[in-house]
Parts: sequence; C-alpha cells; structure tokens
Amino acid sequence: MTHIISKDHLSLQRLKDILGNHERLELGAEAKAAIEKCRSYLDSKMEDISRPVYGITTGFGSLYNVTIPTDQLSQLQYNLVVSHACGTGETVRPEIVRLMLLLKAQSLSYGHSGAQLITVQRLLDMFNNDILPVVYQQGSLGASGDLAPLAHMSLPLIGLGEVLYKGRIRPSEEVWKEMGWEPITLQSKEGLALLNGTQFMSAHAIWCLIQCHRLSEWADKIAAMSLEAYDGRIEPFLPLTHVLRPHKGQIDTAERFRRLLEGSELMSRPKEHVQDPYSFRCIPQVHGAVKDNCRYVESVIENEINSATDNPNIFPDEDMIISAGNFHGEPIAIPMDTLAIAMSELANISERRIFRLISGQRGLPKFLVANPGLNSGFMIPQYTAASIVSQNKGLCWPASVDSIPSSQGQEDHVSMGSNSATKLVRVVENCETVLAIELFNAAQALDFRHRETGSKSSPAIESIFEAFRESVPFIENDQYMHPLIMKAIEFIR
Repeated sequence: MTHIISKDHLSLQRLKDILGNHERLELGAEAKAAIEKCRSYLDSKMEDISRPVYGITTGFGSLYNVTIPTDQLSQLQYNLVVSHACGTGETVRPEIVRLMLLLKAQSLSYGHSGAQLITVQRLLDMFNNDILPVVYQQGSLGASGDLAPLAHMSLPLIGLGEVLYKGRIRPSEEVWKEMGWEPITLQSKEGLALLNGTQFMSAHAIWCLIQCHRLSEWADKIAAMSLEAYDGRIEPFLPLTHVLRPHKGQIDTAERFRRLLEGSELMSRPKEHVQDPYSFRCIPQVHGAVKDNCRYVESVIENEINSATDNPNIFPDEDMIISAGNFHGEPIAIPMDTLAIAMSELANISERRIFRLISGQRGLPKFLVANPGLNSGFMIPQYTAASIVSQNKGLCWPASVDSIPSSQGQEDHVSMGSNSATKLVRVVENCETVLAIELFNAAQALDFRHRETGSKSSPAIESIFEAFRESVPFIENDQYMHPLIMKAIEFIR
C-alpha cells in the first residue's frame, strides 16, 4: 500500500494505519509542484535580492546580521547541519525516527520551505527502505525547532552520520553506496528548512498518543476485571449520575463499563458493602478525564503535523519571505506536559486498585495467595507499581514552564518541548507496566472469586481472563515473578 503526501488532512488514525500497514510514501503531483515552485522562486529571488534575508543570506541565531557571500550559501547550509548535530544521551526509538522522516517530508511538501525536490524525496526513500538515521534524545530546546535532533536526522542526506539499517548501525556513506544514492548538495535555505521545525517533538507526541489511546482502552478492561474481583458495585457506572455532570469522557467510561460488565453473574450477586473506595467508585471521573485530555492533545498535535514549522516561510504568490516563529514548540509542549499528567493519573489509580486487591478484604486472601506467610504472593508487585507511580510524579513536573535563553540572548524564550516529549514517552511506558501489573493481580483475584462463589464475570471479561491465562498462569506458590510481569506487558501490547 502507498500513502500519497499531499495537502489532505493527516490524522492520527491515518498515521497509525501507515505505520501498522507498513505503507510506502509517495509525493503527490500537487506536492511536487508546490515544492518545485517554491524552490524556483527562491532561486530566482537570489539573483536580485537586495536585502539581507535571515538564514538565506545571513548567519543564524544571533549571527543574523552577518551577510554571507552568494558563492558560500551552499556551504552555509552544510555547515549549519554538521555544526548543529550535537545530540547526546540515549538514541530515539526507531519507530519515532520513522515518524520524524514522514512528518518532516509532510511539512516541506506544502511549498513554503524552499527545499529541493530531491531532498524531500530522499526523506521518503529512507522511510520506504527502513533506513533510519541515528538520532539522540538530548539537545533540543524546542524553539528554533528541534535543531540538534533534526540535524542528526539530516546528516545522512549529505552522506554523514549513522543509520540503522537491517538491524545494524552503520555509517550512512556505506549504505548510500549500496543503494546507489549520492549525497545531496544543499541549496540556500535548505539546511534551515530541515533543522527548523517541530518534527522531533511531534513524532514523540504521535507515538505517545497512539499508545495512550490503546492504554486507555486497556485501563477500562483491566479495571472492570479488578472491580469484579474486588466484588465492586455497578451503581457508580449507571447513567443517571453522569447526566448530572456531562463530561464526555466520564459518560463514555461509564457506558463502556456497563457494556464490559453486561451479563456478569458476579455483579448481580447481593453486596454486603454500601460503597466502594474511590479507586473503583470514581473510575468514570478519572479514566474519563484521561480520555478527554487525550482527545484535546490529539486535536492540537493534528494541527501541528499539518503545518509548515520552519523559518523563514516563503510565499511565492505573494512575493514575500517572512521570518517569524512557527518553529516554537510551545503550542505542543504544554499539551504534552498535560498528557504526561493524565497518563500518570491512569497509572496512579491503577496502583491503588492493586493495593486494594492484595489487602485481604472482601473474601480475598492476603496478597492473593492461598498460604500467606510461607508465601509472599503478590506483595512485591504492588511495591514495583508504587515505585513506578512515584517516578511518574517526578517526571510530571512540566518541562514547558522552563526557559533558558540561547544564542547570545537572541533566542530568549524557548519551550523545552523536547524534554516534554522524551519524558512523556517514559511516563507512557511506566503506565503500561503498572496496568500490566494490575492485570496480573486482577486475574489472580478473579480466580479466587470464581472459586469462592462459583459465579462468572461477564462474557467480555471472562474472554480477556481466559486469553490472559494462556500466557500467565494462576500462582499457587511463590515463584519468579519478573518473567510473568513481562508476559503481562506483552499481553496488553
């Protein structure tokens, strides 16, 4: 299958399909025409330009007032890429780098950046052949775009840097020779078009949003199993309450639980307790708030990935070149920080349900093991979940509230959105682990509830339970827990 790069709206679902179906990318005729028109305009403009134009005939950052001779403009762009490739830290996961290539090509395809057609095509060639630049997590301030990581993404275009290809990290020069590709000679403005932009932040946000929607669905399923195992009540999920406070996520969550629990023998049994703890009773409010936040962040990120985010912007029809600030990451830095908070809360309430399941209440054995004392049972998985939740709370300090001036004060306010992006990945991964631990506990508790009552949960929950039991068995006596937790993580993936 092939996805055509065009001005058509690029949605999160479309990106998910492209990645999931291993679709190839191809420039549409309209995109090719827009790219070539902009490049031709810029080339003609260079012949009689009578004023300094930032990043095209001048240096960068606080060097904006240094004019560069015409015969050195290509060297200026080369120097920009190599000098800005200063990333450090861990490498970015390959699936996010693939998104960076796609999103950069999309941004350049609108014809307001001045890139050569061959430059955009080579980005697509790298995507289509799964040749992924080695990019590092640290180095971007999230304003002037993601300079350092996008420089590492761009190095292979000029025959430098390293790429991940067929499972090995290799010099891009070697792989280029194998592919029969020549390094690209960057023209005026091109280095800036490649490096200015928010594709590092945006790619992380897209990857995280895909995971967040998946984990939000699993959180409902797992929490419903926990509710059954804890002998919880259905009343907090009935629609009358939620009509009084009509947040969409809250209403959707309550409705989903009613569907998940439909036909449950356990839920229809008489209950001795009048109400449940907040971690069960307030699931619609908490899980619902996470859903609402995911929808909001998705709307913001979709705006971002359908935008040209480099600088300056070129307008051939208006005969204008405007130096502005579309590279500034603030519009997505704040939402990424809020998404981290939302996912942290999803893990937080999950850990509280784990705590309840092992507490020896409502007919369940202490630590969910038949012979506690000799066996520690599920005592320590809760410790692990608590440790992860605590780490998330530290990671949720918003990176976007910080700013450190750079480039001798010319770039005096930055978003730090790249830090919002990379720590969001960590929070999402942590949330997945905590939910997997809850599922591990919930299945064990549901086994005991089955034995105690002889009753079943709903068909939907029993189906999940039976599938999980094919990977993770009931624990009779203490055993090595780490592999079982890893199997639980794999199960919800």
